[in-house]
Amino acid sequence: MADSPSNPARRRFLTGAATAVGAVGVGFAAVPFLSSFQPSAKAQAAGAPVDMNIGKLAPGQMTTVAWRGKPVYVVNRTDRMLDSLSEIEDRLSDPHSKVASQQPEFATNLYRARKEHERYLVIVGLCTHLGCAPTYRPEVAPDDLGDDWRGGFFCPCHGSKFDLSGRVYKGVPAPTNLVVPQYVYITDEIIRVGGTEEDLA
Repeated sequence: MADSPSNPARRRFLTGAATAVGAVGVGFAAVPFLSSFQPSAKAQAAGAPVDMNIGKLAPGQMTTVAWRGKPVYVVNRTDRMLDSLSEIEDRLSDPHSKVASQQPEFATNLYRARKEHERYLVIVGLCTHLGCAPTYRPEVAPDDLGDDWRGGFFCPCHGSKFDLSGRVYKGVPAPTNLVVPQYVYITDEIIRVGGTEEDLA
């Protein structure tokens, strides 16, 4: 029996269907390739800088941002808080921030900040004993922390205490001050945690 004459409509349909199936296949093949250009979860956790608006942070208030999978505390310290920093140095293990690994060089001052008398404290909110998150305790002389407490951070896990610059008290389980991360001011109201001076160039 002779072949039937070709059907142009059928040929167009089959060509279109084959093209569509091929396009879907190419799309599936391209997904892993294109996704390789995106930062991996590991790279994201390793730490892109994080911008934080501190413009509405009231005096005495603390806010938290996640960076490299860790909480970073930012506190807008009051005049009273700043004045208390020099009053308690004899009760601290490392009042002059001599353990260099705990802060960038710019933060080895009394305020552990970029500038003298700087109100904003930026620290990693993880206790240097076993990594619990210390609670912010700005009140003075609360019943549970004693008459000599001038405000700071208290770790509820094992009782470590830190002042309002994140400096560790003597006689507690935590061996070192809280970590000050690298950070820069992008504007007067924007802090970039993980940022460097190169970000300002």
